[in-house]
Amino acid sequence: MRPDVQTLPSFSIALVNYKTLELTKICLELLKKHLDTGNINAKNVDVWVVDNGSNDESTDYLRGLDWIHLIEREPVIGEEGFAAHGRGLDLILAQIKSDYVFLLHTDTFIYDADVFGLMLRTCMSNQNIAAVGCLEQLNRGYLRTTWRIVSRFFKHYARRIKQSLGLKTKEPKPYREAYIKSFCALWNVKLMRRHQLTFLMGSRIPGYEIQDFFKQNGYAISLISPMKLFKYLDHVEAGTVGLVSGYTDMNRRTKRKKSILQKLGNHSKSDSNE
Repeated sequence: MRPDVQTLPSFSIALVNYKTLELTKICLELLKKHLDTGNINAKNVDVWVVDNGSNDESTDYLRGLDWIHLIEREPVIGEEGFAAHGRGLDLILAQIKSDYVFLLHTDTFIYDADVFGLMLRTCMSNQNIAAVGCLEQLNRGYLRTTWRIVSRFFKHYARRIKQSLGLKTKEPKPYREAYIKSFCALWNVKLMRRHQLTFLMGSRIPGYEIQDFFKQNGYAISLISPMKLFKYLDHVEAGTVGLVSGYTDMNRRTKRKKSILQKLGNHSKSDSNE
């Protein structure tokens, strides 16, 4: 095991599964590989998975893993997906003993475990950093990201002008992302416990409310650019939703999933040839 891995503090990894056997298996198999090869210090890391009432093959798969902590949760009737996910994360939060927790989605595939050290060292560099993460769920590249911000900027203010003139228009959306996303985010559990915070607060996406709280109270949310973060991982982006909702083969997220799975296959072949 590398010395830099040994010096990292203990941390937890949290995932919520709902009927995503294929994606969950890939996500966890990559994590297990990092644990077995010493890229992650198995003595200092615990992996927690909540199954949100899948009652399918993914549940059976998770029950067969002796290296994870599995919590089987029965969702509430009529519960929205984001709320079920948030309550699952809060079940893990109530159980972990470590001071740091990484939130991952089951469609997040960690190729390079150095991402854990990168984000932990960033968080530990300042006692006021409450979380570390990325505003975007995929890497669009510099040009596409710039064009997206510019086009959304003009659309935002065009709608505001129409509103000021009393014209019918859609509600202006923020032209820049304001919150780090939970597909790969590190949270400072010490600060969360100090202020008695949970991931699901109110009726918003898990993590949004507490980001507002921390910002309003003088804490920092440290940002990693997608160009940097995606050197270490891939994310299907709404891949879990796509599997459950039944996206067609022509959907861009389905195409992205196929591309990533092909990349993973090539990755595995190169590893076996070494």
